[in-house]
Amino acid sequence: MGEMSGFQLGVIGALFLSVASSVSIVICNKALMSHLGFPFATTLTSWHLMVTYCTLHVAQRFNFFENKAIDMQTVMLFGMLNGVSIGFLNLSLGFNSIGFYQMTKLAIIPFTVLLETLFLKKQFSQKIKFSLFLLLVGVGIASVTDLQLNLVGTILSLLAIVTTCVGQILTNTIQKRLNVSSTQLLYQSAPFQAAILFVSGPLVDQYLTRQNVFAYKYSPLVLGFIILSCLIAVSVNFSTFLVIGKTSPVTYQVLGHLKTCLVLGFGYTLLHDPFTERNIIGILVAIIGMGLYSYFCTHENKKKQLGDLSPGSQVPLPLSSLAIETLCTGAVHLDIGMAK
Repeated sequence: MGEMSGFQLGVIGALFLSVASSVSIVICNKALMSHLGFPFATTLTSWHLMVTYCTLHVAQRFNFFENKAIDMQTVMLFGMLNGVSIGFLNLSLGFNSIGFYQMTKLAIIPFTVLLETLFLKKQFSQKIKFSLFLLLVGVGIASVTDLQLNLVGTILSLLAIVTTCVGQILTNTIQKRLNVSSTQLLYQSAPFQAAILFVSGPLVDQYLTRQNVFAYKYSPLVLGFIILSCLIAVSVNFSTFLVIGKTSPVTYQVLGHLKTCLVLGFGYTLLHDPFTERNIIGILVAIIGMGLYSYFCTHENKKKQLGDLSPGSQVPLPLSSLAIETLCTGAVHLDIGMAK
């Protein structure tokens, strides 16, 4: 019981860290991109990852964690896949309307469930599938507006969905199969993620913004916000690996949509964004879906522990009620092109 209680506290801590760091970096990046005119999202992400690696390298040198050797080919492919997924998500936002981009993000959950069912033989009950469907409907009602389709944008969105789902599944699978911590995996994969974005980021950003990141005039204020953003990103990247490692890719996506609902409420309350009955209905439906998801996961995990489920069945760990209550204190997320 003590170990289980400690594990649940670890999950709650990981979820809280994920939301808190995401809120902080969104506020910082919103100021940097919208108010200071620095629109280079993909290049900024490469800097985030480089600072993350440097920070973890220093921590490892001071023995804050033990480095564990992982097959180099696995790490390289994993790091490059995550880097590519960020690029595709940003390109998807650039080539599609906001509504279609939101649909792209919504599609990640059912596609992740499909992949885990087909290739990892995980079993999701009808109740969990229904709760996820309810969640997606609610978020869709609240956040999706126009749906303008084009061939290039659709292809990029499909590539973004596939690479993001596979990357998040591998994050969970590699940690468990190779018995490595989230810190160890992030430490070894971050250089490869940073490298691919460092090369492709300026090209992607120039195509999307018609501006050259190297020709941009960096003021002291802009540099200060870039440094702050990079420092916060260390926590964002770490918490992402931590949440997926302790729970599941599906739970991580549910957490992301919880942030979306909180954003809409937060934006209306503090930023006075436009708010309609559709937003309210969508948020309520999504919250019901998340509540059912958490309840069904908890119930099925208890049944599994008691041996009532078949040995091969697996269910994702839930967002505990305490975690949801903690998260509902006012997180904010603004879509400004940062994919992760």
